[in-house]
Order: sequence, then structure tokens, then C-alpha cells
Amino acid sequence: MKWKGRKRSGNVKDLRGRNTGSGGLGGLGQGRSGGRIPIQLPGGRGASTGGRSLGCGSIILMLIIFFVFGGTSLLGGNQSSSSNNQTNDQTSQVDVQLPGQMESNTQIQANPNSQVSLPETGSTDSDTVTEDELAEFVSVILYDTEEYWTQAFSEAGYTYKNPDLVIFEDAVNSSCGYNTSEVGPFYCPTDETIYIDLDFYNQLVKNYGGGGDFAMAYVIAHEVGHHVQQQLGLSDQVRQIQSEVGQTEQNQWTVRMELQADYLAGVWAHNVVENDWMEAGDLEEGLNAAYHIGDDVLQEKAYGHTMPDSFTHGTAEQRQKWFKKGLEAGDLSQWDTYNIDYSSL
Repeated sequence: MKWKGRKRSGNVKDLRGRNTGSGGLGGLGQGRSGGRIPIQLPGGRGASTGGRSLGCGSIILMLIIFFVFGGTSLLGGNQSSSSNNQTNDQTSQVDVQLPGQMESNTQIQANPNSQVSLPETGSTDSDTVTEDELAEFVSVILYDTEEYWTQAFSEAGYTYKNPDLVIFEDAVNSSCGYNTSEVGPFYCPTDETIYIDLDFYNQLVKNYGGGGDFAMAYVIAHEVGHHVQQQLGLSDQVRQIQSEVGQTEQNQWTVRMELQADYLAGVWAHNVVENDWMEAGDLEEGLNAAYHIGDDVLQEKAYGHTMPDSFTHGTAEQRQKWFKKGLEAGDLSQWDTYNIDYSSL
């Protein structure tokens, strides 16, 4: 991926070498309202969070070992400071309403006059990089997502608030609680921050057949996708629905959110292609990463069998499918993972 020499984000906090495992980040995010900051939309519009209707948001994906409800999943995904232990597995009927202009005919779309051609296949990246290079790369990718989503939200009449990103080592305290690196990259909606240990890249290369700079970009874009969902009020709405259903259906709603984040990552990747920043092998790196972090692949590797009811991120096929859908669409026309049958995801 063509990234060197490009502008970096000013919202990255590099805490490598600090003791962040016992309160080092306890204040990060405090001083805010204690929860998500409401989006003020033109004309008094807001992303509805009431009842059982959902609004929709925007983009992309990635990895790491995290044991959830007996399942194994790479990528911490969208963390929450609360849990639910209900066991009623009744099926909920939810009509998802996209907020404001964030509809299937949304104004957030690719340039209709652009011709997007993917680069030639074949990897050219080296898997050997230093942590300082990775830190710089992470900052460049975060800035690119900031630029893209700020413009996209503005065109649809929304205001986008950039997330923070914390680079840590081994363990970290966030507003969503204490997490070790084994959880993988994750997004905390309470402090609106993405957390990542750069050693995740090495684990991706060594243990999961991944690697390449675009694989890492996909991880970051996926976590940014969760921030987009939070900004639009989707995360809170899904958590409300999850509080009313049993564990199996809670997991299914989590899968829907994760696949939408993969789609949003794909939309951002479309922008990368349009700007001629993608190189030979990049697409394969992203799809390969998506495959290796599928719940079925991870569980088969860990246990020798799969437990579909425990899936929380989607199968390898689903993750690749939704990333490619976003990449090919380049807009939000196919982003709705909530109003389709679960078996059709």
C-alpha cells in the first residue's frame, strides 16, 4: 500500500513502554459525558435510539484471539462495559430504519464518473517491519479514515467526530475495562477510542497466515467502522435489543454489527483504490485476513469443530463477502445487515 510520506493523524496516543495495565489509562475518556456524545444533525435530526428500530452507519475489519461465550474470535471488535446474562432465546422482529439521509440511496457514494480498477494480483509487501514503522503506518491510515468519513458524513448532513487511537503494550485499562493484548484490536464506545497492541501484526503473520500492510489497514478500518456505528447511534440500539433476548440471539446481533463494520471497511478500501494507493497484493492481504479471523476457521483450529450458536463475528465466507460488498459498492447502498434474514448474511 502506498502510505509513506502521507499525513498522520493527530489523534494517536503512543503508550508503548508505559505501565498501562493497572490504571495507566483510567482517565482516558473521562471528562466527557460518561457515554457517547450525541450527534447533532441539521434541522434537529438525530439518530434515533428509541424502541426497536435501528439506524445504519458505515465500514471495514480485522483480527486476534478472544474467547467469547465458548467461541474463539480474532479482533476484539466493539467492546461494551456491561454484560447481559438473559437466557430467553425468543426471536425478535426488528424493522431497521436508516437515520436521516443515511439510507440505501445515501449521498455517501463513490464518484459516479470514476473507474475503479483493482491492481494486479501478487504480493509485493515484506512481512518484516519495525514497530516504529507500524506506529507510523497506523497513524497514516487513521488520518485517511478521518478524512474520508468527515467528508462522507458532511455530504449526508451529519457531523463526524474523529475517534482516538491508543497504541499499548501487553495490557491496557480503558473505559470499557481492563484488557490484555490477547483480546486483539478493539473499539471502546464509552471513550470512543480504538486500542491496539502492535504485536498483533506479528501474531497475524506467525499464527494466522496473514500479513502485509493492507491487512493491518483493514483491521484499523474495521474498528473505525465500529466508531461510525457508534456515531450514528447504532451500537446503543443493538445493545438495547440484545438486553431483551437470549444469548444465541445476542450473538447473532453482534455478528450483524461485525459484518457491517467489515462492509464499512470495504467502502473505505474503495476510496483507497480510487486514490491509487492500493498496490499489487493488497486486496489479497485484506481478504486473507478476513478469512483467517472467521469464527468457523478460528474455532476449527482451536477445538477441531465449530459451534455456530457461539459465533460473534461471522464465518470466514461472511467476512470476506461483506468486505467485498463494501469494496465493490463504494457507498452505503448495500450496508444493511439488520433487515435481512440471519441465514442470508
